[in-house]
Amino acid sequence: MKTNETNSTSADFIGMIEKYKGIIYKIANAYSRSSEDQEDLVQEIILQLWSSFGNYDPKYKFTTWIYRIALNVSITHYRKDVVRKKYTIPMTEQLIDSSATVEDNQTEDIRQLRGFIQELDEMNRALMILYLDGNSHQEISNVLNISVSNVGTKISRIKDKLKEKFKK
Repeated sequence: MKTNETNSTSADFIGMIEKYKGIIYKIANAYSRSSEDQEDLVQEIILQLWSSFGNYDPKYKFTTWIYRIALNVSITHYRKDVVRKKYTIPMTEQLIDSSATVEDNQTEDIRQLRGFIQELDEMNRALMILYLDGNSHQEISNVLNISVSNVGTKISRIKDKLKEKFKK
């Protein structure tokens, strides 16, 4: 039988997932192509968040902790997926893009921006997700474990690349 402490921890965790599910889904969508992959990735992120829930360090913002775990899980998942795709033959069946319904309501510029971000390597994609979510350079630094000045430099370089792509 569960104790009150376990029930309280479970309730806290469920509340946290509900409150910050947007972050989890946004990252999962950025690192997966199909709805099935996205569902698997969301489940893996939630599992890792649960496993680490007792180790959360309150000196960091809660969202920083979520981003760090979600991005680490997503990057690992992405790398495994790249290796797996090297050794498998794609199915001929058309997969439904889980982001298609969201993109239907977006302007062409937003669609292009999403496409450009998808082309970035894992670290720069994570950096841009965090930046576009309005996180400070310090928060991005904490999540990605790089210096604040490196965050600023990388963002500036990515912005320059994106400006060039939009001109074409």
